Amino acid sequence: MSLYNLFHIAIVALLRNKTRALLTMLGVVIGISSVIAMLSLGQSSSENIRNEVSGMGTNLIMVMRQWRRAGVNTGNSNVETLVYEDCEAIRRQAQYVDYVSPYVSSGGQLVRGNNNWPSTVNGVEACYLDIRKYKLSSGTFFTDEQVERYAKVCIIGQTVVENLFPNGENPVGQEIRFNKTPFKVIGVLEEKGENQMGQDQDDIVIAPFTTIQKRILAIDYVHMIYASAKSEEVANLATDEIEDILRLQHRIQPGQENDFDVRTQSEMLDMMTSITGFLTVLLAAIASISLVVGGIGIMNIMYVTVTERTKEIGLRMAIGARGRDIMMQFLAESTILSLIGGVIGVLFGILLSYIVTAVINWPFVISTTAVAVSFFVCAATGIFFGWYPAKKAANLDPINALRYE
Repeated sequence: MSLYNLFHIAIVALLRNKTRALLTMLGVVIGISSVIAMLSLGQSSSENIRNEVSGMGTNLIMVMRQWRRAGVNTGNSNVETLVYEDCEAIRRQAQYVDYVSPYVSSGGQLVRGNNNWPSTVNGVEACYLDIRKYKLSSGTFFTDEQVERYAKVCIIGQTVVENLFPNGENPVGQEIRFNKTPFKVIGVLEEKGENQMGQDQDDIVIAPFTTIQKRILAIDYVHMIYASAKSEEVANLATDEIEDILRLQHRIQPGQENDFDVRTQSEMLDMMTSITGFLTVLLAAIASISLVVGGIGIMNIMYVTVTERTKEIGLRMAIGARGRDIMMQFLAESTILSLIGGVIGVLFGILLSYIVTAVINWPFVISTTAVAVSFFVCAATGIFFGWYPAKKAANLDPINALRYE
């Protein structure tokens, strides 16, 4: 039997029971669309994480105080292992580092007139904007001279603007208070929105680190050091370089544990990508259960079809059809059911992915590999679950089949 005749007979047989064929395909449609949607959303999530990390600075390096020594948690507030001289040492000696900024912070209440807002003031140097990829929408940034004289000036984010200046006033040049300390607003940052962790990146106040360090916290150390590698390719080299410089700066002997931690954005990206990848595979595996259910539905319907068409099978065998021809006929029917369901499922899965990513404002990503694999799985499902009913049809005795009522 030619391939054309084989598929022609299969399609005619399926069209005789359109409703049953559609209901049978529904299980495959749900299964494939679920798998496509889950894989697409997983890739969209990974792409969104990459965009978020890029927005924070792909070359970002963070040096933090080590809170654990010899397995003992030393707490947060009393750890003084990082000082401004460490920043200067990195700036002087590191070859793969572009920018270095100390970082101190203090939480409290921002007040302007009758408006107030709980927030955190971040003390940094001017290069912090380059490190963290922040941009000014209006005003200016503070100068090195203002850092040296502990100037009470600040730059604020859009969330702070909305809460302290709700009537649309221009914040630049206005005075706000942080706890009891007055600050003059000299600049406003461009809006960045929330990061992947749901943290509002616009709820921010930036001031000279010396102002926060001396006037508010009364400390002589820094909480963190932010640095930026010259490029993403040399980020690991910059990290090793910073570690060597700080070990020498802190007089740490060979074999002794560091009193600081050096971390990069790539480490965070790898960790979050690994988590989203695992969740994507897990969700796709769960979604594929519905595809198995759809395959079982195909097997069930093909059993019914073989039973209903027993006499037809006997007639075909009586006029010369071989067992292989009968098997191929029923395999073609189950494969066509599965493939048509797969095409509809892929289209529906892509549409569902597009709608979800548009609603949650994620990048829309569709894997061509996932689509190709879905078609392969559809064909395999049709063949696998249609084989046994087809084999049963091929093994029927022609005489008994002709007698079947």
